[in-house]
Amino acid sequence: MIHITANNQFTFELNGSKNDLTITGNESNIQFEKIAENHFSILIGTKSYNAELIHLDSASKTACIKVNGNKYDLVLKDQYDDLLKSLGIDAGATKKINDIKAPMPGLVLKVLVKDGDVIKKGDNILVLEAMKMENSIKAPADATIKSVKIIAGDKVEKNQVMILLA
Repeated sequence: MIHITANNQFTFELNGSKNDLTITGNESNIQFEKIAENHFSILIGTKSYNAELIHLDSASKTACIKVNGNKYDLVLKDQYDDLLKSLGIDAGATKKINDIKAPMPGLVLKVLVKDGDVIKKGDNILVLEAMKMENSIKAPADATIKSVKIIAGDKVEKNQVMILLA
């Protein structure tokens, strides 16, 4: 399921495939047809829309589209964003982040950074295995690695500090 917020005002849920769209609890059959690069024809019920993808940033999960000439800024959230929020990790937090803690207990498979590295928001910094799934932990903000406290093979507990940021 993908939650889509348009212009901080409208909320939609996309379930299953691109042809199964739930809009505020109402099931609607939707058909997409690509007309040209970044241009689509969308049919929802008996209504037709012309859509253009203006910008997509998969790292921050934001997009900008134009539908029938109207511009919409979108924020996309999936089940993993919901899981992180339920664990107390809000990806949209604006406070200064001093460390990166384990979001769940698990096994460190790979550490992709070292002391002194400069990272950008969204960069992969380590891979954590939890419940037989590999989870890429991404940089929450632009920062410099002050100290890496874990190595591949370490077992970590929820909220254990793994990396200190400068």
